Amino acid sequence: MADPNLTSLQRSADRTIDARSVVAALRAMSWRASPRGRERALAERLARWSRLRWPDLDWQVDPVGRTGANLRCRSVRDVADELLIYSHLDTSLTGEGATDRAVTGIDTPPPRLVVDRRGDRLAGFGLGVARGPAAAALVGFAAASGAVRQARLPHQLTLLLASAGTHGSPYGPQGSDVPPSGLAHYLDTDRPAAAVVAKSGPAGILHEEPGAMFVRVTLRTRMRPVLARDQAAPAGGPLAHLGAVLRILERWRIDHVRTRRPGDRQMAAEAAVGAVHSGLAGKPDILPGIVELHLYVITASGDDPDRIRRDIHTRLVRGLANGPLADCAITVDGHVVQTAGRTAPDRPVVRHAHAAWRLTQQTPPAPISGWKGSTDGAALRAAGIDTARVGPRPGTDPQDPRVDVLAVSDLVRFARLYAHILLRHATAGRTAVDR
Repeated sequence: MADPNLTSLQRSADRTIDARSVVAALRAMSWRASPRGRERALAERLARWSRLRWPDLDWQVDPVGRTGANLRCRSVRDVADELLIYSHLDTSLTGEGATDRAVTGIDTPPPRLVVDRRGDRLAGFGLGVARGPAAAALVGFAAASGAVRQARLPHQLTLLLASAGTHGSPYGPQGSDVPPSGLAHYLDTDRPAAAVVAKSGPAGILHEEPGAMFVRVTLRTRMRPVLARDQAAPAGGPLAHLGAVLRILERWRIDHVRTRRPGDRQMAAEAAVGAVHSGLAGKPDILPGIVELHLYVITASGDDPDRIRRDIHTRLVRGLANGPLADCAITVDGHVVQTAGRTAPDRPVVRHAHAAWRLTQQTPPAPISGWKGSTDGAALRAAGIDTARVGPRPGTDPQDPRVDVLAVSDLVRFARLYAHILLRHATAGRTAVDR
């Protein structure tokens, strides 16, 4: 059979992508909370739902760790370069009110998904990271796979909705028992030629992203009862003098960002103290002997994580040397999540993404600079895989910061965009259509 025109394939895929299909996928994806590393029940239910809707596709649940799982689907005909479209099943917060309270300040569970098709509005927990783009990717993948299978084109297209796609620190309460990465599990056996990351982001195509690392600063002294407050070292306990530590870390952060200005690159650096842990809430009559400050550090190309760790340690030792915390033992630990990476903008997957954007989004993609979000796109590039990241921009409900807001029409457009990228990859070199 002769290769069909790319435009006819796009029209065929577009006909199967509408608001009803995207909302149905999003409802299936929002069935229950799916904290990092605990996605297996959702993956199994979503696989059953997908098999009923698209029975010709091979939907597989791959266990990851004790309670995690990837949902994977592959459409293959003959020998062809594989294109992966990737998102993940977990959300940044757990969706469990009591667990998330320390961040959200809200005790109750987040509200259920609200769908207002007439008002073109979706509101729900975890839509931005990453249920909205993941639902669009699932529908777009199924539509593109159906079009190329019907046309009997050689292709190899893979959808991966992964376990543990959000960042998790080994310095948290679980210690080193961090759920394994679903993407790393997939890459143990598969190496696609290129990848598309379906996640929320800027109004354009990301072909490079910064890296990320976790830093733990620890100050140690001797615990003392509050009744001996004046005899503690330092007097009043370490928490009474925490401001000095935070000021040093903020000055370090200013230099970290200033010396890594984006220039002509898309990525930028950032850092912040995101958590402080010390003492026992049930025993505040004891001054703690340890304080831990946890930083999330966004790194740029060429950054040396060990140098960052040493620089923070040196600044703290020098800055605290003549103050009340001078006798505290200071340690700084660093854990690299992933390194910054870049895909050349002239690589096929990036060009396909730009062409698909122009066709589906009404406006051209915006130029991007100073982007500070690090995703598994960085991990794919570190594995030598050309990668483009693209997705919708969510808003936030002003009454509840846990609730993301998206337009139904936006998700439909992005589902078509993902389908068009897949189709351009599958037909590359086989049609005369300008790409």
